Amino acid sequence: MRHSLAAFLALTIISLVGGCGLLPEQVDETRGWSAAKLYSEARSDLNDRNYERAIKLYEKLEARYPYGRYAQQAQIEIAYAYFKDGETASAIAAADRFIKLHPNHPNVDYMYYLKGLANFNEDLGLLGFVGGQDMTERDPKAARAAFDAFKDLVTRFPESKYTPDGVQRMNYLVNALAAHEVHVARYYMKRGAYVAAANRAQAALKTYPQAPANEEGLLILVKAYDALGMNDLRDDAERVMVKNFPNSKYLKSGSGRDAPWWQIWNW
Repeated sequence: MRHSLAAFLALTIISLVGGCGLLPEQVDETRGWSAAKLYSEARSDLNDRNYERAIKLYEKLEARYPYGRYAQQAQIEIAYAYFKDGETASAIAAADRFIKLHPNHPNVDYMYYLKGLANFNEDLGLLGFVGGQDMTERDPKAARAAFDAFKDLVTRFPESKYTPDGVQRMNYLVNALAAHEVHVARYYMKRGAYVAAANRAQAALKTYPQAPANEEGLLILVKAYDALGMNDLRDDAERVMVKNFPNSKYLKSGSGRDAPWWQIWNW
């Protein structure tokens, strides 16, 4: 009985293993496709916003046909597909790889632009800044990376068709980064950390000298120096404030109090 059971189990296992061979193999529909065919299908998916499939086809194209114009174009478009699919890190990596492999390619300027876009917060954008949406409390790491990418674009390719938009985004990022520094300085002021507040306000003034946020940055600098009893530095900062922002709302207290303007303004 024991031998019969063992024989039955052995036959069952053999039949199951043998049956696996009867299952149909998954067929790669792209087998035998030319580079042109793979590119055409990938581009069609990209245009249809089917980014995941487009990425897979671009990967197959480059793996099977690593040389030639289709492979180079696939490297460009896969970076864009990653970007549109929300895969920021992959988009940046793809752009960096293309720049390294093809530094003299006629479309390499777009890769610098795409790197900037991948780090740039499109949800806010330029209109977001005008509309008062706040970026100052966000981690500035991506904003700095975006600024650096756009700076490379503008410096290396001043005649690129992407440069005007890059310049606009750089201007926004300068304002946002300066506002972030001032936001941090304001945070320290509220908590009585006057040295830290002065340092952050100074950082904004030195790094982003033309940013509108520096109007408040100078106010913080004056108040921080005053709180620290550093009167000479306070007076210097006040002179800079009056010279650069003569019509500042901070200089017009309207309170009638016989007190310095910086002692009137609170947050």
